[in-house]
Amino acid sequence: MFTIGKASEQSGVNMETIRYYEREGIVPKPGRSEGGRRLYTSDDIAKLRFVRRCRDLGFPISIIQTFLSLTALNDRSCGEVKTMAENHLVEINAKIENLVRLREALLNLSSNCEEGTAACPMLEALMKDGFADGPAEQCGRL
Repeated sequence: MFTIGKASEQSGVNMETIRYYEREGIVPKPGRSEGGRRLYTSDDIAKLRFVRRCRDLGFPISIIQTFLSLTALNDRSCGEVKTMAENHLVEINAKIENLVRLREALLNLSSNCEEGTAACPMLEALMKDGFADGPAEQCGRL
């Protein structure tokens, strides 16, 4: 049995995050010592590591809960997991495309800046009414 500090150390999950996962039902609440301290098993720590690895890959909590339920059933539907992973990849690729557009917009805006001038073209562009839609949408209009 391990204390929350040891569980945190061994799983790589912050203690406050462990408490959050327990409150939200992402991982089961651990047993308690006679003094009321949380006590974790090796299996509890393995689940925390699993959740951390999924979070490191950017999976949302709802998908992680599904993954956990599939591992608990011993009926691991690889096809279902693959579909969720592929859907996540689509989302990641969309985010990458958006970040590239944001980078281009910011590079374009900042390239207009010159030191020592009284008026800043970047700030002026950001103040324009059409810019309220966001820099990603403005990329083609800068």
